Amino acid sequence: MKDDPLFILVAVACLTVVGILMVGIGGFAKGGEFNRKHANKVMRLRIVAQFIAIILILIFVYFRRTGG
Repeated sequence: MKDDPLFILVAVACLTVVGILMVGIGGFAKGGEFNRKHANKVMRLRIVAQFIAIILILIFVYFRRTGG
């Protein structure tokens, strides 16, 4: 599975979501100007990244079930 490019793409997408989530949580925890300025943008970016990750996961599962 480590050599499967689709699996690697799914893993990178999931790690990207985690990274964006950590930036968002860190911004909320710290507060201040960064949070006021970028909180909504970061959370919208997280939602888009999650959507992409979920689509990639579904594609991965579909191809693995069909043997492709």
